Amino acid sequence: PVADAETVETELMLADLDSLERRIVQIRKRAAGKDKEAATVLPMMEAALELLQAGKPARILLNGISAEDLRILQGLNLLTSHPVLYVCNVAEADAATGNAHTRAVENMAAAQGARTVVISAAIEAEVAQLSDEEEMEFLATLGLDEPGLNKVIRAGYELLQLITYFTVGPKETRAWTVHKGAKAPQAAGVIHTDFERGFIRAQTIAYDDFVRLGGEVAAKEAGKARDEGKEYVVQDGDIMLFKFNT
Repeated sequence: PVADAETVETELMLADLDSLERRIVQIRKRAAGKDKEAATVLPMMEAALELLQAGKPARILLNGISAEDLRILQGLNLLTSHPVLYVCNVAEADAATGNAHTRAVENMAAAQGARTVVISAAIEAEVAQLSDEEEMEFLATLGLDEPGLNKVIRAGYELLQLITYFTVGPKETRAWTVHKGAKAPQAAGVIHTDFERGFIRAQTIAYDDFVRLGGEVAAKEAGKARDEGKEYVVQDGDIMLFKFNT
């Protein structure tokens, strides 16, 4: 599996290298001529080019990257700047600990700035037919504490810098996905653009408080419900109720 993955990665890096080498010539000329946009983009292009010339993917630049640099990197449209998740399908006996092949993939992924998840498709097919209680009992016999699908979803969210907040009503509870760092009005806009446009405030309860106290009413009585304004940065698991003008 490592050889196959490395072949694909090499082809992508060569495509990025060819693209950057052609584009950077003009950007360097413009930057030397005091073009502000070119001067802003050039350092990221140089950093990506240096990595690619060394046989490394551009996604390594994602580690600790600022929001502005991320915007610039995404604007370069490099194939190897996208986050990568390797999902290793193994036999049931290897699902809990992995094996020599998965460890080789993990080492390769670490060098590439990628992530790895080990699952067993056979186990996933089995648990899909079980009740929640039967599922946990079955997984425990295999040394697992959750289905592999959960790990894949969680790793995907982390790679894509996504979080979840909840809205809770008398008829339904819904989960909404936003990018990490999103502010309350942006989160409201995921539900409807009118919510973002007319945002006033958001009643917010932390997930742990909501669960520990048993719901919205008890959380309010305990003083755990707070009103947050336009600058509030949404936290993973927040329970939110938006107030807005139409």
